[in-house]
Amino acid sequence: MICILLVAGHGTVLETQIKNDATGLYGQLTGVPKALLPGIGGKKILDFWWETVNTRQLFSEVYLVTNADKYKHYERWATANDFPVENVVNDGSTTLEGRLGAVADLELAIRSRKLQDDIMVIAGDMLCADQNFDIAQVLRFFRSKPGELAIYYELEEGEKSSSRGIVEVCPETHRISRFLEKPQEGVTALRLASVVFYCLRKATLPYLSDFLTLQPQAQDRTFGRFWEWIINEEKLPVFGMKLPTGFQLIGQVGLSDYTKWLAHYSAQQQQCPAKPITCRSYARVGLMGNPSDGFNGKTIAMTISNFWAEVTLMESQALVLLPHPLNDPTEFGSLQDLYCISRKEGYLGGLRLLQATCKKFYQFCSKQGIALTKQNFTLKYDTNIPRQVGLAGSSAIVSATLKCLMKFYNITESDLPKPTRANFILNVETDELFITAGLQDRVVQVYEGLVYMDFSKQLMDEQGYGDYIPMDMSSLPPFWLAYLSDPSDSGRIHSNVRQRWLNGEAEVVDAMKSFAGLTDQARVALQGMDWSRLAQLMDENFALRRSVYTEDCLGPGNLKMVQLARQFGSAAKLPGSGGAVVGLCLDQVRLVRLILSHLKQQCILYALWNHWKRDCVSYFGHFILIVAYKWLIDAQAINCNSVI
Repeated sequence: MICILLVAGHGTVLETQIKNDATGLYGQLTGVPKALLPGIGGKKILDFWWETVNTRQLFSEVYLVTNADKYKHYERWATANDFPVENVVNDGSTTLEGRLGAVADLELAIRSRKLQDDIMVIAGDMLCADQNFDIAQVLRFFRSKPGELAIYYELEEGEKSSSRGIVEVCPETHRISRFLEKPQEGVTALRLASVVFYCLRKATLPYLSDFLTLQPQAQDRTFGRFWEWIINEEKLPVFGMKLPTGFQLIGQVGLSDYTKWLAHYSAQQQQCPAKPITCRSYARVGLMGNPSDGFNGKTIAMTISNFWAEVTLMESQALVLLPHPLNDPTEFGSLQDLYCISRKEGYLGGLRLLQATCKKFYQFCSKQGIALTKQNFTLKYDTNIPRQVGLAGSSAIVSATLKCLMKFYNITESDLPKPTRANFILNVETDELFITAGLQDRVVQVYEGLVYMDFSKQLMDEQGYGDYIPMDMSSLPPFWLAYLSDPSDSGRIHSNVRQRWLNGEAEVVDAMKSFAGLTDQARVALQGMDWSRLAQLMDENFALRRSVYTEDCLGPGNLKMVQLARQFGSAAKLPGSGGAVVGLCLDQVRLVRLILSHLKQQCILYALWNHWKRDCVSYFGHFILIVAYKWLIDAQAINCNSVI
């Protein structure tokens, strides 16, 4: 690969305004070529690009194309910056009227130096908002595609599409389907702007001379016109790669625009290293239809703000993943202590989730044509979601980590839409960590609140994700939640049902369709605030699950929690894969009396009324937390301060 930096433009507007500036602030810049003007951090604009491409492992040669008017400036720059002077190409032009045009300058360098290789071409007078992007990632993406490569970015607020080359990019293949050179206002709503940063294959280079034959006038020999011709008319495969940063060509801009964008990008850099980024994702409660989300069914679920996973990202010199002192223990009081912790909590903490998310994030961005900056960070996490009780604690950590990475690398909603984000989180767990899971938890943690989800095979096959509809939760009744204090691994509860479903076993296939039907009925009940019907459907959901998964698979702990709830006159079902129960009791007085019959009166009464006094409906999920299941089946004293 050979790199060619183009700095042959005649910046007459900017040069004239600097010369005539009455403030005297820019007198020292009079006569200075635009690529040698100060860039971000005081570094010359061209210095940044030379440092970026000055890598023998990536480029066999780097050439610089300039004009005769500024040739001596660049010759002296080359000597001072260890750039091979013999690689500075002079196009012979001395005025704007006598210019060759950008495409002609590129063709001149290739022809005069007899270059026979793939070419990367970059405008050397281009301000780049982010000084740390990874050029090697750009080359890897180019080599993975059967065609040319054009870099683009998303226009910032205030930038007009009429001043740039606008690209339409296929989100699946990343091929540019249309190129619009400086379209008039109203012609397109697209906001993806191409910049003079391209990779061309050796076999495509002859198209340069063909284009020049078609365009005898220098003002038409722009890269915008070239790509319009290549993409829209010649139909050559050209692929787009997004850099999550801004670019500004200062070729024909005035002094005010140059100083404005320099100040804007410099301010962005001064914010880095930015303050630590902290993001939360919340526990999930499946209200209806689960576990059919993994079987092309339908579900309704919601997040609850009582329980959360929180991830903090801080920029750092090295990439560091910090273990959690409780969930990733490396020091124990004794061998017995190690035994007890391992027996109860297993061996898998949250550190693996951070690492897998980072790995998958880099892989996703590389595949999607998003070049990331070369910045490192430190990640740490905290969570109060009870472990192994089926409240989506693992996916909450992954979801919160992804939020941090997106903010840190400026990945937008259009880069990673919510449905795709849910798929990403699931893939982290299933592909990287082999965790048994479905989409429901990841969808509701991305959307937050109360969400209806349809995972029908037709939808999944056609668009790669389901139909996700947020629902109003302002008038929900107060649900309650209980969970086991000593659960088993919640992932084991899925048993062999998936294999039976894949085998087409009628009982399982019909059951998943029934789960979907219950979900549709629950949606109607929620919209109509028919809580009696909703409670009945919750019981039916559990009965269906019990028949398909069998009591042996569900386990005595889960069955006992549901049995006790029924004694209280409450509907109950499993909100996840096992270890917790969600319930709805419309007779709150009866619920309290029945609980009081099993527990010491003062303690449980304090716990429940403490929640009501705190207006529990202010939480996402409107939940009364009964907390540990063992409190329901014995009469031991309760530490009420531990109730959330």
